[in-house]
Amino acid sequence: MSPTVVPKVKFNNGKEIPVFGLGTWKSKPGEVTQAVKDAIDIGYRHIDCAHVYGNEKEVGAALKAKFAEGVVKREDLFITSKLWNTFHRPDLVEPALKTTLSDLGLEYIDLYLIHWPFGYKEDPTSLFPSNPDGTVAYSDVDYLDTWKAMEAVNKKGLAKSIGVSNFNSEQLERVVKNAEILPVTNQVECHPYLPQLKLSEFCKSKNIILTGYSPLGSPDRPWAKPGDPQLLEDAKLKELAVKYKKTPAQVVIRYQIDRGHVVIPKSVTKSRIAENFNVFDFKLAPEDIEYINSFDCNGRICPLDNVKTHKYWPFQIPY
Repeated sequence: MSPTVVPKVKFNNGKEIPVFGLGTWKSKPGEVTQAVKDAIDIGYRHIDCAHVYGNEKEVGAALKAKFAEGVVKREDLFITSKLWNTFHRPDLVEPALKTTLSDLGLEYIDLYLIHWPFGYKEDPTSLFPSNPDGTVAYSDVDYLDTWKAMEAVNKKGLAKSIGVSNFNSEQLERVVKNAEILPVTNQVECHPYLPQLKLSEFCKSKNIILTGYSPLGSPDRPWAKPGDPQLLEDAKLKELAVKYKKTPAQVVIRYQIDRGHVVIPKSVTKSRIAENFNVFDFKLAPEDIEYINSFDCNGRICPLDNVKTHKYWPFQIPY
Protein backbone atom coordinates (compact mmCIF):
# COMPACT_ATOMS: atom_id res chain seq x y z
CA MET A 1 0.00 0.00 0.00
CA SER A 2 1.45 3.36 -0.94
CA PRO A 3 1.69 5.77 1.98
CA THR A 4 -1.03 8.34 2.52
CA VAL A 5 -0.20 11.60 0.81
CA VAL A 6 -0.46 14.39 3.38
CA PRO A 7 -2.47 17.39 2.15
CA LYS A 8 -0.59 20.67 1.77
CA VAL A 9 -1.48 24.30 2.38
CA LYS A 10 -0.12 27.26 0.49
CA PHE A 11 2.01 29.94 2.14
CA ASN A 12 1.66 33.63 1.26
CA ASN A 13 4.77 33.26 -0.97
CA GLY A 14 3.13 30.51 -3.08
CA LYS A 15 5.20 27.66 -1.63
CA GLU A 16 3.44 24.70 0.02
CA ILE A 17 3.84 22.93 3.35
CA PRO A 18 2.42 19.54 4.37
CA VAL A 19 -0.24 20.21 7.03
CA PHE A 20 1.25 17.52 9.25
CA GLY A 21 4.82 16.82 10.31
CA LEU A 22 7.03 15.19 12.92
CA GLY A 23 8.12 17.30 15.88
CA THR A 24 11.59 16.59 17.29
CA TRP A 25 11.68 18.68 20.50
CA LYS A 26 12.73 16.49 23.46
CA SER A 27 13.64 13.61 21.13
CA LYS A 28 16.93 12.32 22.54
CA PRO A 29 19.86 12.07 20.12
CA GLY A 30 19.92 8.26 20.60
CA GLU A 31 16.25 7.96 19.58
CA VAL A 32 15.67 10.60 16.97
CA THR A 33 17.48 9.00 14.00
CA GLN A 34 15.26 5.92 14.20
CA ALA A 35 12.15 8.05 14.80
CA VAL A 36 12.78 10.11 11.65
CA LYS A 37 13.50 6.97 9.60
CA ASP A 38 10.29 5.35 10.85
CA ALA A 39 8.31 8.53 10.16
CA ILE A 40 9.57 8.76 6.56
CA ASP A 41 8.77 5.07 5.99
CA ILE A 42 5.25 5.62 7.36
CA GLY A 43 4.69 8.55 4.98
CA TYR A 44 5.72 11.69 6.86
CA ARG A 45 7.27 14.26 4.53
CA HIS A 46 7.63 17.19 6.93
CA ILE A 47 10.16 17.24 9.79
CA ASP A 48 10.30 20.10 12.31
CA CYS A 49 13.76 20.69 13.81
CA ALA A 50 15.67 23.34 15.75
CA HIS A 51 19.30 23.97 16.66
CA VAL A 52 18.48 24.18 20.36
CA TYR A 53 17.02 20.65 20.36
CA GLY A 54 20.61 19.40 20.12
CA ASN A 55 19.72 16.59 17.71
CA GLU A 56 19.96 18.00 14.18
CA LYS A 57 23.02 15.85 13.34
CA GLU A 58 20.98 12.75 14.22
CA VAL A 59 18.05 13.97 12.11
CA GLY A 60 20.58 14.50 9.31
CA ALA A 61 21.79 10.89 9.65
CA ALA A 62 18.21 9.66 9.12
CA LEU A 63 17.71 11.90 6.07
CA LYS A 64 20.99 10.70 4.56
CA ALA A 65 19.97 7.06 5.07
CA LYS A 66 16.55 7.54 3.46
CA PHE A 67 18.05 9.46 0.52
CA ALA A 68 20.61 6.66 0.03
CA GLU A 69 17.90 3.98 0.16
CA GLY A 70 15.93 5.88 -2.50
CA VAL A 71 12.85 6.09 -0.25
CA VAL A 72 12.67 9.86 -0.74
CA LYS A 73 14.47 12.60 -2.64
CA ARG A 74 15.36 15.94 -1.08
CA GLU A 75 12.54 17.70 -2.93
CA ASP A 76 9.99 15.27 -1.44
CA LEU A 77 10.73 16.53 2.07
CA PHE A 78 9.85 19.72 3.90
CA ILE A 79 12.43 20.52 6.58
CA THR A 80 12.03 23.33 9.13
CA SER A 81 14.61 24.65 11.56
CA LYS A 82 14.84 27.58 13.94
CA LEU A 83 17.28 30.34 14.81
CA TRP A 84 18.15 30.14 18.49
CA ASN A 85 18.02 33.11 20.88
CA THR A 86 21.81 33.56 21.16
CA PHE A 87 22.06 34.23 17.40
CA HIS A 88 19.68 37.18 17.00
CA ARG A 89 22.44 39.64 16.13
CA PRO A 90 22.14 40.06 12.36
CA ASP A 91 25.72 38.99 11.57
CA LEU A 92 25.13 35.67 13.40
CA VAL A 93 22.01 34.61 11.49
CA GLU A 94 23.59 33.19 8.34
CA PRO A 95 26.38 31.36 10.22
CA ALA A 96 23.75 29.84 12.55
CA LEU A 97 21.72 28.63 9.57
CA LYS A 98 24.86 27.23 7.96
CA THR A 99 25.58 25.23 11.15
CA THR A 100 22.06 23.79 10.94
CA LEU A 101 22.48 22.98 7.24
CA SER A 102 25.79 21.26 7.94
CA ASP A 103 24.28 19.27 10.84
CA LEU A 104 21.28 18.21 8.72
CA GLY A 105 23.49 17.49 5.68
CA LEU A 106 21.38 19.78 3.48
CA GLU A 107 22.06 22.62 1.05
CA TYR A 108 18.86 24.48 1.93
CA ILE A 109 15.98 24.22 4.34
CA ASP A 110 12.36 24.76 3.39
CA LEU A 111 11.53 26.97 6.36
CA TYR A 112 13.62 28.91 8.88
CA LEU A 113 11.98 30.48 11.92
CA ILE A 114 13.06 32.96 14.58
CA HIS A 115 12.51 30.59 17.53
CA TRP A 116 11.52 33.28 20.08
CA PRO A 117 11.09 37.06 19.76
CA PHE A 118 13.70 37.70 22.50
CA GLY A 119 17.45 37.31 22.25
CA TYR A 120 19.98 35.95 24.73
CA LYS A 121 23.51 37.23 25.18
CA GLU A 122 25.70 36.32 22.21
CA ASP A 123 27.78 33.63 23.91
CA PRO A 124 29.70 31.22 21.65
CA THR A 125 30.05 28.73 24.52
CA SER A 126 26.43 28.48 25.73
CA LEU A 127 22.90 28.39 24.32
CA PHE A 128 21.63 29.42 27.77
CA PRO A 129 24.03 32.15 28.92
CA SER A 130 23.60 33.31 32.50
CA ASN A 131 24.47 36.27 34.68
CA PRO A 132 26.55 35.81 37.85
CA ASP A 133 23.29 35.59 39.87
CA GLY A 134 22.07 32.68 37.73
CA THR A 135 19.46 34.62 35.75
CA VAL A 136 19.41 34.38 31.94
CA ALA A 137 21.71 36.90 30.25
CA TYR A 138 19.74 38.91 27.69
CA SER A 139 20.60 40.46 24.37
CA ASP A 140 18.69 43.60 23.44
CA VAL A 141 18.80 42.99 19.67
CA ASP A 142 15.50 44.04 18.11
CA TYR A 143 13.82 41.12 16.30
CA LEU A 144 13.18 43.51 13.37
CA ASP A 145 16.94 43.62 12.79
CA THR A 146 17.06 39.84 13.09
CA TRP A 147 14.22 39.67 10.54
CA LYS A 148 16.26 41.66 7.98
CA ALA A 149 19.00 39.03 8.28
CA MET A 150 16.34 36.30 7.85
CA GLU A 151 15.25 38.03 4.63
CA ALA A 152 18.87 37.93 3.45
CA VAL A 153 19.21 34.14 3.89
CA ASN A 154 15.87 33.74 2.13
CA LYS A 155 17.11 35.78 -0.84
CA LYS A 156 20.25 33.63 -0.98
CA GLY A 157 18.09 30.50 -1.23
CA LEU A 158 19.47 28.98 1.99
CA ALA A 159 15.93 29.01 3.41
CA LYS A 160 13.09 28.80 0.89
CA SER A 161 10.60 30.40 3.31
CA ILE A 162 11.01 32.31 6.56
CA GLY A 163 8.75 32.78 9.55
CA VAL A 164 8.55 33.28 13.28
CA SER A 165 7.70 31.28 16.38
CA ASN A 166 6.17 32.29 19.73
CA PHE A 167 5.41 35.84 18.53
CA ASN A 168 2.31 37.56 19.92
CA SER A 169 -0.08 39.53 17.70
CA GLU A 170 1.63 42.90 18.35
CA GLN A 171 5.08 41.49 17.59
CA LEU A 172 3.79 39.82 14.44
CA GLU A 173 2.05 43.03 13.36
CA ARG A 174 5.32 44.93 13.86
CA VAL A 175 7.22 42.46 11.66
CA VAL A 176 4.52 42.58 8.97
CA LYS A 177 4.56 46.40 8.90
CA ASN A 178 8.33 46.57 8.55
CA ALA A 179 9.06 43.49 6.45
CA GLU A 180 10.11 43.35 2.85
CA ILE A 181 9.39 39.58 2.87
CA LEU A 182 6.42 38.49 4.97
CA PRO A 183 6.67 35.69 7.51
CA VAL A 184 4.82 32.63 6.15
CA THR A 185 3.97 31.13 9.55
CA ASN A 186 3.88 31.77 13.28
CA GLN A 187 4.64 28.51 15.10
CA VAL A 188 3.09 28.58 18.56
CA GLU A 189 1.90 26.25 21.30
CA CYS A 190 -1.62 25.14 20.38
CA HIS A 191 -3.89 22.46 21.84
CA PRO A 192 -7.41 22.29 23.35
CA TYR A 193 -6.31 23.83 26.67
CA LEU A 194 -4.67 26.72 24.74
CA PRO A 195 -6.52 26.81 21.42
CA GLN A 196 -5.18 30.25 20.39
CA LEU A 197 -8.55 31.29 18.97
CA LYS A 198 -7.70 34.99 18.74
CA LEU A 199 -4.13 34.54 17.54
CA SER A 200 -5.35 32.08 14.90
CA GLU A 201 -7.85 34.64 13.59
CA PHE A 202 -5.18 37.34 13.66
CA CYS A 203 -2.74 35.18 11.66
CA LYS A 204 -5.47 34.37 9.11
CA SER A 205 -6.19 38.09 8.70
CA LYS A 206 -2.51 38.61 7.78
CA ASN A 207 -2.38 35.56 5.46
CA ILE A 208 0.06 33.88 7.85
CA ILE A 209 -0.39 30.17 8.65
CA LEU A 210 -0.49 29.14 12.29
CA THR A 211 1.63 26.05 13.04
CA GLY A 212 0.72 24.34 16.29
CA TYR A 213 3.38 22.76 18.48
CA SER A 214 2.71 20.55 21.53
CA PRO A 215 -0.70 19.61 20.03
CA LEU A 216 -0.92 16.65 22.42
CA GLY A 217 -0.34 18.88 25.45
CA SER A 218 3.34 17.88 25.75
CA PRO A 219 2.87 15.09 28.32
CA ASP A 220 6.67 14.58 28.41
CA ARG A 221 7.60 18.20 29.16
CA PRO A 222 10.54 18.13 31.59
CA TRP A 223 8.86 20.49 34.10
CA ALA A 224 5.52 18.65 34.38
CA LYS A 225 4.40 18.22 37.98
CA PRO A 226 2.38 15.31 39.37
CA GLY A 227 -1.26 16.29 39.29
CA ASP A 228 -0.91 18.63 36.28
CA PRO A 229 -3.91 18.07 33.97
CA GLN A 230 -3.06 15.61 31.20
CA LEU A 231 -4.84 16.57 28.00
CA LEU A 232 -4.96 13.06 26.53
CA GLU A 233 -6.58 11.77 29.74
CA ASP A 234 -9.40 14.35 29.56
CA ALA A 235 -12.74 12.54 29.96
CA LYS A 236 -14.53 14.86 27.50
CA LEU A 237 -11.86 14.18 24.90
CA LYS A 238 -11.97 10.43 25.46
CA GLU A 239 -15.74 10.53 24.94
CA LEU A 240 -15.29 12.37 21.65
CA ALA A 241 -12.63 9.85 20.56
CA VAL A 242 -15.12 6.99 21.10
CA LYS A 243 -17.65 8.80 18.89
CA TYR A 244 -15.11 8.98 16.03
CA LYS A 245 -13.60 5.53 16.74
CA LYS A 246 -10.22 7.26 17.05
CA THR A 247 -7.72 7.85 19.87
CA PRO A 248 -7.65 11.12 21.84
CA ALA A 249 -4.29 11.93 20.18
CA GLN A 250 -5.80 11.49 16.71
CA VAL A 251 -8.75 13.73 17.63
CA VAL A 252 -6.55 16.60 18.88
CA ILE A 253 -4.29 16.35 15.82
CA ARG A 254 -7.30 16.43 13.50
CA TYR A 255 -8.61 19.39 15.53
CA GLN A 256 -5.61 21.44 14.36
CA ILE A 257 -5.86 20.34 10.72
CA ASP A 258 -9.60 21.09 10.57
CA ARG A 259 -8.91 24.60 11.90
CA GLY A 260 -6.55 25.25 8.97
CA HIS A 261 -3.41 24.91 11.09
CA VAL A 262 -0.23 22.98 10.37
CA VAL A 263 0.49 20.51 13.19
CA ILE A 264 3.72 18.81 14.32
CA PRO A 265 3.17 16.13 17.00
CA LYS A 266 6.36 14.65 18.43
CA SER A 267 6.96 10.99 19.16
CA VAL A 268 9.93 8.62 19.11
CA THR A 269 7.75 5.49 19.45
CA LYS A 270 7.06 3.82 16.10
CA SER A 271 3.51 2.77 17.01
CA ARG A 272 2.64 6.33 18.08
CA ILE A 273 4.36 7.88 15.07
CA ALA A 274 2.03 5.67 12.99
CA GLU A 275 -1.03 6.39 15.19
CA ASN A 276 -0.47 10.16 14.93
CA PHE A 277 -0.30 9.87 11.13
CA ASN A 278 -3.58 8.01 10.86
CA VAL A 279 -5.76 11.15 10.79
CA PHE A 280 -6.63 11.53 7.12
CA ASP A 281 -9.69 9.25 7.00
CA PHE A 282 -12.00 11.40 9.15
CA LYS A 283 -12.96 15.01 9.85
CA LEU A 284 -14.36 16.62 12.97
CA ALA A 285 -17.88 18.05 12.73
CA PRO A 286 -17.94 21.87 13.15
CA GLU A 287 -19.88 21.54 16.40
CA ASP A 288 -17.19 19.23 17.79
CA ILE A 289 -14.49 21.77 16.89
CA GLU A 290 -16.54 24.38 18.78
CA TYR A 291 -16.87 21.97 21.70
CA ILE A 292 -13.10 21.38 21.85
CA ASN A 293 -12.57 25.17 21.65
CA SER A 294 -14.51 25.37 24.91
CA PHE A 295 -11.75 23.41 26.72
CA ASP A 296 -9.72 26.65 26.66
CA CYS A 297 -8.30 27.34 30.13
CA ASN A 298 -5.28 29.39 29.00
CA GLY A 299 -3.31 26.25 29.85
CA ARG A 300 0.06 27.33 28.51
CA ILE A 301 2.78 24.75 29.12
CA CYS A 302 5.73 26.63 27.56
CA PRO A 303 5.62 30.08 29.20
CA LEU A 304 9.41 30.51 29.65
CA ASP A 305 8.63 32.38 32.87
CA ASN A 306 12.32 32.60 33.68
CA VAL A 307 12.71 35.34 31.04
CA LYS A 308 9.49 37.25 31.66
CA THR A 309 11.55 40.38 32.47
CA HIS A 310 12.81 40.47 28.86
CA LYS A 311 11.25 43.39 26.97
CA TYR A 312 10.29 41.05 24.13
CA TRP A 313 8.79 38.25 26.29
CA PRO A 314 5.58 37.58 24.31
CA PHE A 315 3.07 36.59 26.97
CA GLN A 316 2.45 39.96 28.65
CA ILE A 317 -0.65 40.40 26.53
CA PRO A 318 -3.56 37.93 26.02
CA TYR A 319 -2.46 36.92 22.49
